[in-house]
Amino acid sequence: MSDRQPPPDDEISAFRQALQQAGVRRISSNRADTGKPAQGRASLDAAAARRAAAVSAGDEVAAGRTSDGRVEPVRPSEYLDFALPDLPYRTRSQLKRGQISWEGGLDLHGYTLEQARQELESFLRDALLAGQRCVIVVHGKAWGATADYPVIKSHVNTWLREWPSVLAFCSATDAEGGTGAVYVLLRRRGRTP
Repeated sequence: MSDRQPPPDDEISAFRQALQQAGVRRISSNRADTGKPAQGRASLDAAAARRAAAVSAGDEVAAGRTSDGRVEPVRPSEYLDFALPDLPYRTRSQLKRGQISWEGGLDLHGYTLEQARQELESFLRDALLAGQRCVIVVHGKAWGATADYPVIKSHVNTWLREWPSVLAFCSATDAEGGTGAVYVLLRRRGRTP
């Protein structure tokens, strides 16, 4: 144990005053804004409409692209990394360093496994239709209630490998979620890597 004492009240007060004068504001949330709307009735209706539009858009964005079978468990701190063999080395390196700006995000915290699969599929379809090149998916590192490994993370690792428009993915930089999130590089419609 440390014998450190908290600073005196006048020092704390002076510090807070200096922060206020510098224009520093207290953050209202400790979660990153991934652009995911709140789970209200309107957002559920919008998600259903997006799914229906994506399913009717044609073969490239057909429903049910990911499996629901067994997956290879990964550790919570394991770095995820996948790329198609023909992806240029430079592009892959830029993705790993977080140098490709992501244009959309999905946070899978709080979803059941089936909900997470459906949300991921819908999100990837939407990103593809919108022509987005890079997105971020926050899968977290939480262990499953009945499993001894992070279930959502392990499944995301498998699902993204199966998705036909995914060129590469890797764990995010520490500033954007580290091993609890992945950058996903998507093929633009009608283009090669």
